[in-house]
Amino acid sequence: MKGIILAGGTGTRLFPVTKAVSKQMLPLYDKPMIYYPLSVLMLAKIKEVLVISTARDLPMFKELFGDGVWLGMRFVYKIQESPRGLADAFILGEDFIGKDSCALVLGDNVFYGRGFSQTLHNSASLINEKGGGAIFGYYVKDPAAYGVVEFDKNGKALSIEEKPLKPKSHYAIPGLYFYDNKVIEIAKNIKPSARGEIEITAVNNTYLERGQLSVEVLGRGMAWLDTGTYDGLLEASNFIETIQKRQGMYVSCIEEISFNNGWINKKDLLDIASGYKTEYGEYLKYVAEGI
Repeated sequence: MKGIILAGGTGTRLFPVTKAVSKQMLPLYDKPMIYYPLSVLMLAKIKEVLVISTARDLPMFKELFGDGVWLGMRFVYKIQESPRGLADAFILGEDFIGKDSCALVLGDNVFYGRGFSQTLHNSASLINEKGGGAIFGYYVKDPAAYGVVEFDKNGKALSIEEKPLKPKSHYAIPGLYFYDNKVIEIAKNIKPSARGEIEITAVNNTYLERGQLSVEVLGRGMAWLDTGTYDGLLEASNFIETIQKRQGMYVSCIEEISFNNGWINKKDLLDIASGYKTEYGEYLKYVAEGI
């Protein structure tokens, strides 16, 4: 399975903070925002990742991650010339995806919670073994502000609505999606919406109509954090700070995940740690030594 991070857009809702820098490069406490969605793909054991962004911002991501070898991974980069919708990622990523299945995560989505790794493994295995698509449902108080999914007791999707006036459920759809290889052709055949974009909702509805869309519920122990506003950025940073200082374990530490996955060894991790003259570097040494 291949992974795609969509980190485009102009971040106008966060101007002037994002006037000269990508939103996904903004710090969430001690890491760039993009570390958090990347960690999701890594927890799903995805080693090959395509980062899609604007011509202005892509060089920054290349400098941050390089070819990915230092993480035991492979990174590829692609420019999205204009905001053509989330599903455009599968068209842009056709050569990268090849004949594999794929996962798409939005560059500003942050997840944290117990059992999340197993949830990701379950979804990836389901797609690899049976095909189709898998999305996630997160309970929210006011679902009318989100894309909403209705599903049966077996986790099979029944309906999807975008910001409905009368929602059929309280489960919002976060920016994380797993699909089989058919998603490429599905995306190619979607007609642009009224706003001129190839909508991810249309992709999901195609799988829904085929009876091949499943829903994995993110339970009460999960956090899905909003980073779309100034307050959201601050609250997400404060949340991450609290977790890390109370537990002593870092959230979305990509070097630690790579080490735990067996993609890099102790020496590799210590070499990375030596380049960070911060508490982050000290934590990597702590992880490497297994103290």
